[in-house]
Amino acid sequence: MANCINGVAFSPLFKLSLVFSSSPQKRHPLLFPSSPHFGYALKLFDEISLRSCKPRSFATLVAAKPSSVRGFRPIKSVELDQFVTSDDEEDEMSEGFFEAIEELERMTREPSDVLEEMNDRLSARELQLVLVYFSQDGRDSWCALEVFDWLRKENKVDKETMELMVAIMCGWVKKLIQEQHGASDVVDLLVDMDCVGLRPGFSMIEKVISLYWEMGEKEGAVAFVEEVLRRGIPYAEADDLEGHKGGPTGYLAWKMMEECITFRYLLISDPNIELELYYPNCLFGNCNSLILVEGDYKGAIRLVIHFRESGLKPEVYSYLVAMTAVVKELNEFAKALRKLKSYVRAGLASELDLEDVELAEKYQSDLLADGVRLSNWVIQDGSSSLQGVIHERLLAMYICAGRGIEAERQLWEMKLVGKEADGDLYDIVLAICASQKEATATGRLLTRLEVASSPQKKKTLSWLLRGYIKGGHFNEAAETVMKMLELGVFPEYLDRVAVLQGLRKRIHQNGNLDTYLSLCKSLSDANLIGPCLLYLYIRKYKLWVVKML
Repeated sequence: MANCINGVAFSPLFKLSLVFSSSPQKRHPLLFPSSPHFGYALKLFDEISLRSCKPRSFATLVAAKPSSVRGFRPIKSVELDQFVTSDDEEDEMSEGFFEAIEELERMTREPSDVLEEMNDRLSARELQLVLVYFSQDGRDSWCALEVFDWLRKENKVDKETMELMVAIMCGWVKKLIQEQHGASDVVDLLVDMDCVGLRPGFSMIEKVISLYWEMGEKEGAVAFVEEVLRRGIPYAEADDLEGHKGGPTGYLAWKMMEECITFRYLLISDPNIELELYYPNCLFGNCNSLILVEGDYKGAIRLVIHFRESGLKPEVYSYLVAMTAVVKELNEFAKALRKLKSYVRAGLASELDLEDVELAEKYQSDLLADGVRLSNWVIQDGSSSLQGVIHERLLAMYICAGRGIEAERQLWEMKLVGKEADGDLYDIVLAICASQKEATATGRLLTRLEVASSPQKKKTLSWLLRGYIKGGHFNEAAETVMKMLELGVFPEYLDRVAVLQGLRKRIHQNGNLDTYLSLCKSLSDANLIGPCLLYLYIRKYKLWVVKML
């Protein structure tokens, strides 16, 4: 089983429990297995004894030969229960190691002076053990920082030593969190670690946020990020704004968005029984389902806005993360509404009353307002290179909210700043505008057909047709079908059926046959329907009219 140094895993093959003598005549050497990778535990006592554990998988142990060296003065008992790997097959603790520990324990000289004096007598492994020794409870942890600082200045910090120091630091942070220390204490520790040059190649601030999150201290993570922002602790923003980095606020917001949460909705089969459904802050109907929401999107939005309105200055990237959360929340909200409407159609829930509809629209409008406010902050604090990303997020927001005119505007805004939207997005916005019968916007979006290929024309006109069908605009849908047939493009079967059924219902309402007859003739000419008879009964004259189409 792998062992850990305060959170960083190593895989020692076995554990040696060693005791060193304080006798001036004899010192027991450190034993190592013949394998180049191992771990060991070191114990220092004032008494003489030696115990070792030999695993079955190893037939031999390599022991350094005893040598007559000067004994060292006894130091108090301590056990180093961390594991450190080694590539040396034969190694032993030198006299200099114990002298260094003793001198550093006395605290009569600067640690750097002690280490400088004994530099030639200490191996890299022994220097790592000095770090581990002073990182333990009851020891002077500041001495460990001084030792690491000296190692860095002497260019003796390799990858393994850096990992060891990071592991030690993570252990200290975990202990502070477990003992319910304030966020200021954790930030103080990070500042100290930065002062001694602990820069492992990743963000230590993000590492601490992850530790808070993994330990279930979410409020502590928020307090920690707030303290970091309040003090103005520097951090490097990521170059890739599409990634999950960029600063503490954005990183914490992503953590919230990745957290799975659920909202339970009660389902009732009797539509006469009124139950209230909340999503998650909005009352809008009756339902009986368990809907899983991927993350706490609303919480991520509130977090970023709260920091900004509190006078703090979150990184620009966090505003983009919050805008992404707005998009995801709008999408989840739209899915919940569609599911609720399907229950209404199935008779499992009552129709939404006016109050429910108004509350749902208000919830959606509030989310959009938050998104616009966040986009304004990006424009204020960010660079002009982010303009395309801003309009892309706004476009996604308006699409999820079903706002056709606003979405179309963002398409042209993206084009103006040199960021071309995907063709599918144009088609989606076209369908939304068609469902809302926005003739002017629909006409502008259809200008792309002039240079489109035949497959692209069919795809775009199919989106237009389905938009009209969804909005219940069947006369316009019939005209679209006939236009497609003129261009040699055949609509899908289900789309044709939906238009014909919609027109039949309109005939009973207003008696207008012209559009229906024209559509049937066009479909018949294209061999998409067979010959059919149209029956018309005129009550006034008690007359049946039969017409062959």
